Amino acid sequence: MSTFKTSVIDGALRGKSFQKSSTHHDMYWFYVGEKKTSVRTRLSHGVSEYGDSLLGQMARQLHLTRADLGELIECPLTEDAYRQKLISGGYVKV
Repeated sequence: MSTFKTSVIDGALRGKSFQKSSTHHDMYWFYVGEKKTSVRTRLSHGVSEYGDSLLGQMARQLHLTRADLGELIECPLTEDAYRQKLISGGYVKV
């Protein structure tokens, strides 16, 4: 069972072409260049740490396995590699 602080997740997403918009949750939209894609996830204002259940939901939203999400957050999965996964999966068009 692994957990990540929301501040760590926030930094990882922003470092990989996600842009944040705040409403009742913080929404993170993935961009390819200047183009906003449909790939998105959210972080709750009231949660300081995400456990396996919330990380699993986030992984599905980002079209990743739970293991790939861990790598995206911890940085072995680069922005370019993530973008290629989305393109090959048909989630993003370039």
